[in-house]
Amino acid sequence: MVASRSQHHTIVALVEDKPGVLNRIASKWRQRGFNIESLAVGHSEIAGLSRMTFTVDGATHDVDQVTKQVFKVIEVVKIEDITGEDVVARELALIRVTANAETRGAILEIASIFRASVIDVAIDSLILELTGTEDKIEAIYELLLPYGVRELVRTGRIAMTRGGVGADHADITHRRYRSAGEGKAQVGSLL
Repeated sequence: MVASRSQHHTIVALVEDKPGVLNRIASKWRQRGFNIESLAVGHSEIAGLSRMTFTVDGATHDVDQVTKQVFKVIEVVKIEDITGEDVVARELALIRVTANAETRGAILEIASIFRASVIDVAIDSLILELTGTEDKIEAIYELLLPYGVRELVRTGRIAMTRGGVGADHADITHRRYRSAGEGKAQVGSLL
């Protein structure tokens, strides 16, 4: 048997918006020794459900095993590894860079090339907002380093599959819990 090579995986989960869910899910990854490289969580298009996007590094077999364990968490409605899919993936970054009268023009030119927005101007600095791929953010960061990057904040990857492939929510909105036969306990079945 050939061992699976390690690679970055993008995992998207639809979960109930309840306290403690993030901790329970992150614990599943921790128990298997995975480092979550990025995590983004926000409300989804379905009231009461949030979408979590994880980026983890690991062998495909190991990531599949943890994904199956995460799916057993009662508040997880759906989870999938979209690594092999055709996806749109983006990240948001805020970059505070030192800027004085001599360097401000050059920094604004770099920002323009990368379609970054200037969202704050101070006497001695600028804050740039940039949305794009991880590579795009790394590239502008590298170009701004000589000017003095004071602070960098990144959201982590968010992603969805391209085209009309999106999730079919008919099953999710009409049936909040899967039956025990589908790997999920029904509400009240454990009492």
